[in-house]
Amino acid sequence: MDIQLSDHFTYRKLMRFVLPSIVMMIFTSIYTVVDGLFVSNFVGKTAFAAINLTMPFLMGLSALGFMIGTGGSAIVARTLGEGRQEKANESFSMLVYVMIIGGLILSALCFVALPTVCRAFGAEGELLENAVMYGRISSISLTAFMLQNVFQSFFVTAEKPQLGLAVVVAAGVSNMVLDYLFIVVLKFGLAGAAMATVTGELIGGIFPLFYFARNNSSRLRLGKTRFSAKLLLQTCTNGSSELMTNLSASVVNSLFNLQLMRISGENGVAAFGTIMYANFIFNAIFFGYSIGSAPIVSYHYGAENHGELKNMFKKSLTFVGFWGILLVCLAQIIASPLAHLFAGYDPELCAMTSHGFQLFSRAFLLSGLNIFGSAFFTALNNGLLSALISFLRTLVFQMAAVLILPMLFGLDGIWNAVAVAEFLTMFVTVSLLIGQRKRYKYV
Repeated sequence: MDIQLSDHFTYRKLMRFVLPSIVMMIFTSIYTVVDGLFVSNFVGKTAFAAINLTMPFLMGLSALGFMIGTGGSAIVARTLGEGRQEKANESFSMLVYVMIIGGLILSALCFVALPTVCRAFGAEGELLENAVMYGRISSISLTAFMLQNVFQSFFVTAEKPQLGLAVVVAAGVSNMVLDYLFIVVLKFGLAGAAMATVTGELIGGIFPLFYFARNNSSRLRLGKTRFSAKLLLQTCTNGSSELMTNLSASVVNSLFNLQLMRISGENGVAAFGTIMYANFIFNAIFFGYSIGSAPIVSYHYGAENHGELKNMFKKSLTFVGFWGILLVCLAQIIASPLAHLFAGYDPELCAMTSHGFQLFSRAFLLSGLNIFGSAFFTALNNGLLSALISFLRTLVFQMAAVLILPMLFGLDGIWNAVAVAEFLTMFVTVSLLIGQRKRYKYV
């Protein structure tokens, strides 16, 4: 029997409902991880560094999909909780259509702007050529990737998280298989990695369009709608924290790369790339949980079911606390094997990557709480507080840390910067959760 948003969620039922979203986020992260793994081992560290220089810009543009998906799904889920099915479908349809148009425009701008952007990141010579080539091929599927990010949230709101998982798994497996075919077998090099990613993203973004455009068994369907500037503004405001998270990550990762180029050169950028791959996958657990649980919170908020809000809040804190401890321990164990997997061909780079990840991994202890706190306020339709947490966590505190700590501790200061930022953000998150408890009645 399908689990519905209106259900009472035990720990078991909650995990069954959010697990597809968690796995979905992990597979989304695997796109760039698999590219990096094959490129690093079969093409070389210059091509590997090119991916890491280009990716922050591409991910920054795709962040609009997360904003529309998370902000819009919270509004649509609340509308469903209020019993307005037709209005929910109209809102869902408008947001998807807006994303298609916006994605196509941004894809064209990305293609044109890439050389300038890569030079600004410090690329030149072969590194510049590789970065521009990889980015331009990847821009072909940028619209589809944005749609995939949108549908990740709406599949949950439609009470079809398993179908959303199946789509992303199919896209991820296609990417992995084609990486092997294009890079190892056909020797297409870095271009092959980009082509594999494009194929996977097209699968992940286009299939949901066909599913929601026809009669289906979910709670949502694409259909006729009218443009509403008010709805779009509410969606963007409500999802601004997710946009801020991804845009800030792009800006800050670029700053990390600049600092690393200055302190340790190309090796530092390559090491940071490997660490970021692990960071994507580990934090995907927290982002996936937040995406999977947010529509439940929004639904019961719209239905004014305060008992279920309290239930979700308590169980969510237990989840992020348990996984935070587990991931820190796991990171310490896999640091060396991970470094050898990506950089075993270069002893110096391998040692730098292993040491850096051991220090960086302390951030996982608190990142889950901060990610959930931001998503929780988005689900409650309070985009301002959600954005405040994200803005401080991913931009202000990280930028300050990556600029100041290297002056005091050198390269180790860079590896510790994110953990320090998460620690500072924790005080903000906890203060807001305590301060808003009476207004939303989740405690």
